[in-house]
Amino acid sequence: MSSIKKLAGQTIWYGASSIFARFLYYMLTPYLTLKFSGTIQYGQMTLVYSLIPFLNTLVLFGFETAYFKYVLRKGQEQDVYNTITTSLITSTFFFTLLTILFNRQIANFIGIPKYPEYITISAFIIACDAISAIPFAKLRHDSKPRKFAFIRITGILLNIAVAYFFLTICPALQKKHPNSVFLILYSAGFGVGYVLIANLVQSFFQVIALSKELSQFQWKLNKVLWKEILIYSLPLTIAGFGGMINETFDRIMLEKRSSLHGDAATYEVGIYGACYKLSILISLFVQAFRMGAEPFFFKQSTEENAPKTYARVMKFFVITVCCMFLFVALYLDVWKYFIRDEKMWEGLKVVPILLFANMFLGIYYNLSIWYRLSHKTTAGAYITLIGAAITLLVNFIFIPSFSYMACAWATFLCYGSMMVISYIWGQKQYKIPYAWKKLVAYMVIVALIYFLYHFISSMFTNTWINISIATIFLLLYILFVLRVEKKEFQKLPYIGKFI
Repeated sequence: MSSIKKLAGQTIWYGASSIFARFLYYMLTPYLTLKFSGTIQYGQMTLVYSLIPFLNTLVLFGFETAYFKYVLRKGQEQDVYNTITTSLITSTFFFTLLTILFNRQIANFIGIPKYPEYITISAFIIACDAISAIPFAKLRHDSKPRKFAFIRITGILLNIAVAYFFLTICPALQKKHPNSVFLILYSAGFGVGYVLIANLVQSFFQVIALSKELSQFQWKLNKVLWKEILIYSLPLTIAGFGGMINETFDRIMLEKRSSLHGDAATYEVGIYGACYKLSILISLFVQAFRMGAEPFFFKQSTEENAPKTYARVMKFFVITVCCMFLFVALYLDVWKYFIRDEKMWEGLKVVPILLFANMFLGIYYNLSIWYRLSHKTTAGAYITLIGAAITLLVNFIFIPSFSYMACAWATFLCYGSMMVISYIWGQKQYKIPYAWKKLVAYMVIVALIYFLYHFISSMFTNTWINISIATIFLLLYILFVLRVEKKEFQKLPYIGKFI
């Protein structure tokens, strides 16, 4: 249990910083949906941010995960850091140059042909993020979560401040003091571009804040080690690219395959993008968990009881995300005010589907430890490509008829399939004693609770009555889990003594 206590501590630190940082960033959603209300600009922003993760995956080339694996080699820690960082900075330079040169073609592809400058700004964001990726990984490996948290949170605060300055303060200044020196860099029609500039300021700050870690590497490339890392990372890159198809490409397909055209299609993308963010709680926890779990799982692999530890981690993970599902899905009438453009509320029906999809994705990340530890990363590539094929096929066939509902169900089917395939395949390669029957039961129960609540709440129009019913259901589920897992929870630090 001490190992799980350590993971919980790291997840809390990385999780608190990541959740708080990303929650701050996502707090821009009500602000931006209000600022861009009734326009296609939120849809344009959604399209740009659907592209950035693709390019990020290509640039990083799986080096972040490779770092955690190879840095464990005693005596080679600095060599691994030098080789990966040198390779990453070099490839990032050429990638950024190519992206800028072909910015118009890329802008045409994602559906914003009039704004190639958005692609140029995105290229610099990606470059800064790539340069800071390995130093961030080094902080995680060296167990320095406080510095990690400070940089992440401060960067987000800068992002918000710059966005607010350009989108609120500058328009007000232009009306009252049109000759103000603060308006030198301001243009009223730039809109989404200022959201990207704010992101660029954040990314550049992270590079500066990580200068100490960056200064610790030397321009040295161990060719033998580099080739070994490339072989390990290539399947991870393919898997990551497929993962981005699963995660963000549906927005681009929605714009292209929608029965609507032009600005109407772009606005529809904005609806889906805004409602997707209401699945924030689970996706944030999954990301925070990954940051703590990735180095933990590799270090834990040398322990004799590692499989039992992985199984126990999975149990606590599933219980947590099930509670998060209920917390969002049952209180959707409250969460919807997160989106300030009420016309976008028509897309709220996708949220429960996406919450379950993100639950599946989190479980898949837990399960993926088998191919990461056994050096069979090609398996991850195959699984993710299967998921990508499902995403592309379902979206291509059904978007013209069902719009963003097709995108939501494609995400659900994709991550559900990846989860099942990884479990079956992984148990044959690296046996882990997951209590899968109990975990499936927990997920089925939360689905039944949601449907029961949806049925009962439809009989009442009073919001407070529905909130009360939701609270009763949530508390009953928590009490049920505590009763079933009483012995497990009693072993936990801090809260165990209260159970």
